[in-house]
Amino acid sequence: MTASSWLLVALPALGALILLLAGKRARTWGHLLGTATVVLAFVYGVILFFAGDGKSTVDTTVYSWIPVGQLQVDFGLRIDALSLTFVLLITGVGMLIHIYSIGYMAEDEGRSRFFAYLNLFIASMLILVLGNSFVTLYLGWEGVGLASYLLIGWYQGRPSAATAAKKAFLMNRVGDVGLALAIFLMFKYTGSTGYAQVFDGAANGQIPPGAITAIAILLLLGACGKSGQFPLQAWLPDAMEGPTPVSALIHAATMVTAGVYLVARSNAIFSATPDGRLVVTLVGAVTLLIGCIVGCAYDDIKKVLAYSTVSQIGYMMMAVGLGPGIYALGIMHLVAHGFFKAGLFLGAGSVMHGMNDEVDMRKFGGLAKKMPITFVTFGLGYLAIIGFPFLTGYYTKDAIIEAAFGQEGWRGWVFGLATVLGAGLTAFYMTRLMMLTFFGKPRWKDIKSSDGRDFHPHESKPVMWIPMAILAVGSVGTGAFFVLGHRFVNWLSPVVGRFEEADHTPIPSGTVPAMTLVLAALGVLLAVWLFRPSRDIPVERPERVAWPVRAARKDLYGNALNETLVARPGTWLARALVYVDNRGVDGAVNGLAAALGGGSGRLRRLQTGFVRSYALSMLGGTFLLLAALLLVRFS
Repeated sequence: MTASSWLLVALPALGALILLLAGKRARTWGHLLGTATVVLAFVYGVILFFAGDGKSTVDTTVYSWIPVGQLQVDFGLRIDALSLTFVLLITGVGMLIHIYSIGYMAEDEGRSRFFAYLNLFIASMLILVLGNSFVTLYLGWEGVGLASYLLIGWYQGRPSAATAAKKAFLMNRVGDVGLALAIFLMFKYTGSTGYAQVFDGAANGQIPPGAITAIAILLLLGACGKSGQFPLQAWLPDAMEGPTPVSALIHAATMVTAGVYLVARSNAIFSATPDGRLVVTLVGAVTLLIGCIVGCAYDDIKKVLAYSTVSQIGYMMMAVGLGPGIYALGIMHLVAHGFFKAGLFLGAGSVMHGMNDEVDMRKFGGLAKKMPITFVTFGLGYLAIIGFPFLTGYYTKDAIIEAAFGQEGWRGWVFGLATVLGAGLTAFYMTRLMMLTFFGKPRWKDIKSSDGRDFHPHESKPVMWIPMAILAVGSVGTGAFFVLGHRFVNWLSPVVGRFEEADHTPIPSGTVPAMTLVLAALGVLLAVWLFRPSRDIPVERPERVAWPVRAARKDLYGNALNETLVARPGTWLARALVYVDNRGVDGAVNGLAAALGGGSGRLRRLQTGFVRSYALSMLGGTFLLLAALLLVRFS
C-alpha cells in the first residue's frame, strides 16, 4: 500500500496541471476537479492511516533525482506516524477549504485558476511532509512559497495585495537561505541529505557539537520564515490580502505549520544541542507574546486572527523547543489549531461574505441574530482557542503550559509565565472580537460600505457553512482523543520520542490549570466589560490612544525593526556595490579601453604613408641601437 504513496502528491499536482493548461475553458468545472483531487487524496490518506500500525517507518524511492558524484538524492517518500498526521491534516482541512471556496469564489472570473493554485499548494505541502530527505523537503518548501505568493497576490488590481505577496515572498527567502545552508552543512559532515543518514550522524557524533548547533539555528531560521516567528513574523498579517480561503489554508493546516514540522522532524538534531533548543524556545516565547499583544489592538477581523496564528504557532514552537519528550505536545496543539483556526477563518469569511467584504469589526455588531450558524460555529472555535474546559485547546495548550513550568531553574518561571500570560491575552482579544462582531448594537445599520452599498447581512450558503460546522465539531471533539490515554502522543512516540511529564515545577503542578483558567476568565470578563452591549462603540477607530496601543497598532515596530536591521542595510550595501561596480570595475574596464583607444590614436599618426618619414624613422632607430650597444660595451 505504501509503495503507491506517491499518489498522495500526484492527485492534487495533476489537478493543478490540468486546470492551468485548460485555462478559461475550465470555468464551469475546474472547481469540481480541484476539489475532487483533494478529496481523493484525503481518502487515500485515511486508507494508509488504517493500513499501517503507526510504529514502522517505510521509505519509498520513486526515482533517482540528483545522481551527481557523491551527491546522490532520490525522490523518496517517508510514511510514518508524523507524516501521516500531517497528510490527514493537510488533505482533510484542505478538502473542507476547497469545498468552502466553491461558494466563496462563485462569482470570481478566475475561479478555475484559483483552484489550480490551491491544488499546487496542497501538492507542495504533501511533498514537504512526505519527503524522506531534506532536499525533497526543500522542494516542497519552495513550492509552498510559490503557491502562497500566487494566492496572497490573487487580487492583482490591489497594490496592497501585490505588496503583501512580494513581502511574503522576500521574507520567506530569508528563512530559505538558512534552510539551504543547514542542508549544505549536513552534506559536508554526513555525505548525505537523507533523514536516516543525517539523524544517525547527529546521534553517533559524526557531526561535531558546534556544527550541530549551527545546523539547528539555521533550521530554526527557515522555520521562522515559513511559520511567521520572530523576527520574520511581519509578513503573516499582510497575507490577509488574499481571499479568505487562502488565509484559512495558510494559517490553519499548511504553510505556517511547516516550520513546526521541520523542527519536530529534525528532533534528532535538536535533541543533541541544548543551546539550539533554548533558542527555539526563546523565539517561541517572544513570538507568542508579540502575537497576543498586537492582536488586542487591531480592528480588522482577519488580522486579529492572523496575529492569533502568530501567537499559537509560538506555543507550538516553544513545545518543540522544550526538548526530548515534549515534541509531541507541539504537534498535538498544531492539529488542534488546524481545526479551530480553519473554522475561525472560514467563519470570518462568512461574516465578510454577508457584510460586503467589510473587515472592520467596529462596523459589525449584532450579527449573531442575522448569521446564527456562523455565530455558533465561530463561537465553538473561539471557545476552543481560549482553552474553555474540555474543548480541544484546553487539553493541548494547558499541556504546553505545564511542560513550560516544568523546565529547570529560571526557564520554568520565564517560559511558564509567558505561556500563562499569553493564555489570558488570548482570551481577551478573542472575546473582544466576539463582542464587536456578534453582540451589541448593529452598527452597520447607520453606515454604508466602502463601495457605497447598504449592509444586508445574511447567512452563507450550505456549501460554505457545512465545512464550518465540520471544523467546529473537530474543535470540540478532538480533545477527547487527545486526553484518553495520551493516544496521540503515544501514536507519535516512534518518531519524536515518548512523552515525559515534568517531575518538578516551581509551583505545585495542580495549580497550573487553575491559574490558567483564572487568567483566561479575567481576560474574558475584561473584554466583556469594555465592549459590553450597552456601551456605545465608535464606528471610527479612535486615534488618540495610550502609547502601548499605538505600539501594538504598529506591530510592536516589527516592520521598523526589519527595515532598520535588514532592508536599509541591504539598500545601502546594494548602493555601495553599485558605486564600486560603476567606479571600480566599470571604471577599470572603461579606463583600459580609453587608454588603448587613445594610445592607438596617437600611434596611428605615425603612419603617414611617406617613404621619407619611414626612412628617417629607420635611421633614428639605427642610431639609438648603436648608442645602446656602445653604452653596454664601455660601461
